[in-house]
Amino acid sequence: MKTYLKTLARVFKKHFTRLLSVILMVVISVGFVAGIGCVVDKINDSMTDYYIARNVSDFIIKSKAEKGFSEEEISALRARYGEGVNLGMSLDVNLSVNGEDRLVRLYFFDGEQTVNVKERKELWEGETPEYTAASEQNDNKIKELPLGTQVELNFKTILKQLAEQNGGEADPALDMLPDSMAARTVTVTETVLSPLTFAVDGEPSYRNPEDTEIPDNITDVNNLITVDNILYLSYDVVPEIMGFGRLLPLGDAYVAIENRNLFSAFSAAYKTYVTNETSDAEENVRILTLYDNYSFHSLHSYAEKVRAICYVLMVAFLLVTALVVLSTMTRLIEEERAQIACLSTLGYPAWRIVFKYILFAMIGCGIGGVGAYFVEIGIARLLYVVFHYSFAMPPMSSRINDWFFLLVFFFIVAGTLIATAWAGRKMTKEKPAVLLRPKAPKVGKKVFLERIPLLWNMLSFKYKSTMRNVLRYMNRFLMTVVAVAFSTALVTAGLALLDLCLFHGIDSPTVMAVAVVVVIFAGLLTAVVVYTLTNINISERNRELATLMVLGYHDKEVAGYIYREIYIDTAVGIAFGYPCAALLIWLVFGAMGMGTLGGVSWFVWLIAPFIVLTFTAAVTLLLRRKIIKIDMNESLKAVE
Repeated sequence: MKTYLKTLARVFKKHFTRLLSVILMVVISVGFVAGIGCVVDKINDSMTDYYIARNVSDFIIKSKAEKGFSEEEISALRARYGEGVNLGMSLDVNLSVNGEDRLVRLYFFDGEQTVNVKERKELWEGETPEYTAASEQNDNKIKELPLGTQVELNFKTILKQLAEQNGGEADPALDMLPDSMAARTVTVTETVLSPLTFAVDGEPSYRNPEDTEIPDNITDVNNLITVDNILYLSYDVVPEIMGFGRLLPLGDAYVAIENRNLFSAFSAAYKTYVTNETSDAEENVRILTLYDNYSFHSLHSYAEKVRAICYVLMVAFLLVTALVVLSTMTRLIEEERAQIACLSTLGYPAWRIVFKYILFAMIGCGIGGVGAYFVEIGIARLLYVVFHYSFAMPPMSSRINDWFFLLVFFFIVAGTLIATAWAGRKMTKEKPAVLLRPKAPKVGKKVFLERIPLLWNMLSFKYKSTMRNVLRYMNRFLMTVVAVAFSTALVTAGLALLDLCLFHGIDSPTVMAVAVVVVIFAGLLTAVVVYTLTNINISERNRELATLMVLGYHDKEVAGYIYREIYIDTAVGIAFGYPCAALLIWLVFGAMGMGTLGGVSWFVWLIAPFIVLTFTAAVTLLLRRKIIKIDMNESLKAVE
């Protein structure tokens, strides 16, 4: 056991660079994918917490009757839904506010308000007037009214507008009513935040005709009617006139269902419940649900678009990671041939020998997983903040919801361990005598370019040598090409999303932020991929490079020997990356429901390879020291 532990320690010391590569690959891929997916869960959890904390109404039942709800209807509602029912009235009217004609939404609440409890933002400090109102806070469309603003409400005019909206005519007797009896002056004494209104691009909910569908896309809000101001008032403001009664009926019922946990960010069970409750609605009422609320519905839908981007990109990120980690672990085990032979000769069982390398991979993935977790949190918090540009976001939920992170991490770890176990098991099946001998070099043979004399004769000796090396090790070549191709596709997809926002009228800070994160992490993935595969390439060819040094090649020439191969592999990878990018962009745009492949600007296809080549160049500079510091004596020694 002591000997076994010593060999284990030596593996970590000798292959520290490879351990670091595994760690970085896991940090980048898992951190990015889980971070994008995590923000959706955070939004859903935060929306659910907000729904519960603010006691948001599930239904707004609007009576179509001229006189609003009858006593029997109110009793029936309370018998069905308990005490979670508030009565009131809401309507949109044209008013003169501070000398300007504005479309103002008025909410009247009768009695103590237990549903849709508002958050108070600013309070009046002067003497309390007789009739007060609360103003909705600012967003990009709705303007809050300053404290102390006085608004004249003429209920004769309001009733006539209400009758017009309902397709009828107001009672002619209203004209006989003196304006002094039908008017009220209300003073804004507080600024509030309604839980039903947190979209900063306006709140079109409940204003538009019954057949108007609330859009999924924030950018479509301009196609709907939005109000200029929103005021909340007590129903006591409405005048009560002998012979007329209250001039404004109680025509709205705000209902909060008793099971507040059923919502859970528009869960399937909640959708079924809402469908069942609204399917048998009477003809004289209109039921509005949270599916008709622009703020809730668009936030949820937009978050799901971000999740769709995540699902599409996840495949590419994880595939590249799996390929590189597989290559890393396979090469590591190949270099440990002699150690495996010795342990096998000493009587160690195959599973115990392989376990050493599985443990190496597990520790690399474990450390990478810890780093990825913090990257995930950072990306999720960043994107949550970006959502504030389009929504007055609810406070971020403190719930721990890591199922998506664990799912992604599981796939990476499972793939890595299976690949390591397979490579190790294959090696332990060899006889120790075979493993103690160095692996025979790959047989040289003509490459296909040599069969085209016109091209081949144009190449100088060093380029002929480079082309032979590139095509001689086909597995290594294909691994690099595939990895670079997918990295190029990811960079191009990120740039296409950015192009969608900057040059095609999609005003979405969230998509733009996701695009920037994709480009950055795809670039980092490219750098780690090229670094890892090139580092393996150099390690495999120490003797070859040492031979060139002995023959008198300068450092620049030796480094160029490797650099030419890197850039050829990268160029071929970029070429194959274009069709991969087209497919990836098509899938991303399709999942989002916006943008077209044909609409991507031409310069995106030019910038993407430039970014990939920039990261590749940075990697070559990092590896130059490793190339020129090769120990010629050690590398050229015969294998004992």
